[in-house]
Amino acid sequence: MHFPAFVRVACLLFAPVSAALAGAAAAGGEERQEDEKLSYPQTKTVDHVDDYHGEKIADPYRWLEDPDSDDTRAWVGAQNKVTFGYLEKLPQREPIRKRLTELWNYERYGLPRRRQERYFFTRNDGLQNQSVLYVSEGLEGETRALIDPNTLSEDGTVALAGWRASEDGNLLAYGLAHAGSDWREWKVLDVETGEPLEDHLKWIKFSGVSWLPDGSGFYYSRYDEPEEGETFTGANYYQKLFFHELGEPQSQDQLIYERPDEKEWGFDGEVTEDGRFLIISVWRGTERKNQIFYKDLMVKDAPVVELITGFDSEYGFLGNDGGVFYFVTDLDAPLRRVIAVDIEHPARLNWSELIPQADSVLEGAGMVGDYFVAAYLKDARSDVRIFDLQGKHVRDVGLPAIGSAGGFGGRRDSNETFYYFTNYTTPTTIYRYNVATGESSVFREPTVDFNPDDFETRQVFYTSKDGARVPMFLTSRKGLKLDGNNPTILYGYGGFNISQSPGFSVSNVVWLENGGVYAVAGLRGGGEYGRDWHEAGMKDRKQNVFEDFIAAAAWLIDNKITSSDHLAIRGGSNGGLLVGAVMTQRPDLIACALPAVGVMDMLRFHKFTIGWAWVSEFGSSDDLEEFKTLRAYSPLHNLKPGVSYPATLVTTADHDDRVVPAHSFKFAAALQAAHAGEAPVLIRIETRAGHGAGKPTAKIIEEAADILAFALENTR
Repeated sequence: MHFPAFVRVACLLFAPVSAALAGAAAAGGEERQEDEKLSYPQTKTVDHVDDYHGEKIADPYRWLEDPDSDDTRAWVGAQNKVTFGYLEKLPQREPIRKRLTELWNYERYGLPRRRQERYFFTRNDGLQNQSVLYVSEGLEGETRALIDPNTLSEDGTVALAGWRASEDGNLLAYGLAHAGSDWREWKVLDVETGEPLEDHLKWIKFSGVSWLPDGSGFYYSRYDEPEEGETFTGANYYQKLFFHELGEPQSQDQLIYERPDEKEWGFDGEVTEDGRFLIISVWRGTERKNQIFYKDLMVKDAPVVELITGFDSEYGFLGNDGGVFYFVTDLDAPLRRVIAVDIEHPARLNWSELIPQADSVLEGAGMVGDYFVAAYLKDARSDVRIFDLQGKHVRDVGLPAIGSAGGFGGRRDSNETFYYFTNYTTPTTIYRYNVATGESSVFREPTVDFNPDDFETRQVFYTSKDGARVPMFLTSRKGLKLDGNNPTILYGYGGFNISQSPGFSVSNVVWLENGGVYAVAGLRGGGEYGRDWHEAGMKDRKQNVFEDFIAAAAWLIDNKITSSDHLAIRGGSNGGLLVGAVMTQRPDLIACALPAVGVMDMLRFHKFTIGWAWVSEFGSSDDLEEFKTLRAYSPLHNLKPGVSYPATLVTTADHDDRVVPAHSFKFAAALQAAHAGEAPVLIRIETRAGHGAGKPTAKIIEEAADILAFALENTR
């Protein structure tokens, strides 16, 4: 199923991690840890001042932007000492960690992908730090492990970060990520023997691979090797598209396309299923607008043809019949539609519409057999429909409940596809589906040691400050008492056109088992209602996102779900920015703030790694008017001395090269200096980890236990 390549450079969709109540601490306040006046590390300041359009702004913690300096390393150690000293005294921490470990110990599968008679899929037996890639001869045939990342490092910090089998299923290209970094190394192995080949590619980021049909090589995109000392902080510009011939060193790879005049352009190369064309999706930052170029692989030295230019809309390539290309697009359709473009008659007046815009947003689409599989989002819930190649509706896919479904990848020569289904109380279940007959069957269904029938999810709608109608999911025990005393986690994201739909989380289960409420708001800036909804939370309208989140909190309080004394807010990455902005704007509204890997310095985010790509979402301090907007809500720059801020646990990682840890470092230092209250304001810094993807299970459990124990201590 198509999802745009440029989503890869957006802030990671940080998995919701809720707070939890532990049975040992559920009895009430009499067992609460005695308040102690924390002694925070003394963070030195420097006399650094920047001039933004005539306004002088101090940056006293600029030195923390260097993650590898001796001073920064010492600061990290001192902060972690205080943080873990606090966490280790919490009586809830160990019971929570134990329960998380019990629940996490369940079998998990990834969606199978078929090549000839072989099926490739990932599996985790429960507590493995990393999932293992398997291959089976036939769907239920002999199964064997191909790649076990758990054997590649002692601490489980080497992760399998992408893989693709050749068309005949005999070769496998796979990417590895180290310590959570976005950088990937790609290698190749022989599927039959399991033996690695000599191919070894480096400096790859925000790219997959696409094989030629004969397995002689594949296309991929990479950056130049960074300068010494800039591997995890230097800006990523000038991506280039290459072809790697199997058996040759990377230095001999053929450069297919580059644009030295356009440093922000990135390239996603995909070989069509018939092997005739190389489709090049040209992206620019995280903006959901791209261009489409192509190269005829049947013609020697064929040029790259610019088919769709101008970055006017989003165009996701779905497949082709000869020279007729199919795309899902939001051109003249903010909720998206499917069109056909004949490259022999490429003028826009010749484009044809196959599936018109519907009444809900088309999140993605795929081509399986002679059908389109279209995944819609209706009020943040999945709704999947099947169409024939003329765009006629055939049937809906019957989903088992309200929730989220995805996958639906496949091939034109087969009617078989696989998809997953999940919601807040249903662990991710894998289904096999026949697009021709509509037959759906369970392929793998996990068993988790809890009773989902004890809980319920309902959807409500509330009104934001300017009258916007916003959806929110509420999950709790059945028969929730509306007395305003329920510990509640409110989670949000609100950016990059990324939707918040129901999904299973072990951490949420621990919360629910002990009487907590878990709320997820579908804020503007996300993709819940298409392009207009997204754009209503971008740039100079970013404050709408914060107002939506504040209004969600107010609704929970007004309706006696919780109260300010029992409310925590949670978000990661762009959601970390959300939490940082709301806790600085309304510190009185909440008891606890849990910002994870957040974008906290809105004046300098574009200076590091891929941060420049977010300018299309946030704007840039280099522009006077956009600077005024960013300055008004930047969490780092809106902390005020003498304010009592909510209990705060900032979480980040020392190797995060998506949202560099300097954001969290500087924010935590400034928060500790400004804070006038007794509530703890701490930062937890994970080592040998990154933005979140590929984090070992052991580290996930330890971090979750710390966050949950902190939230429990400060919301009851």
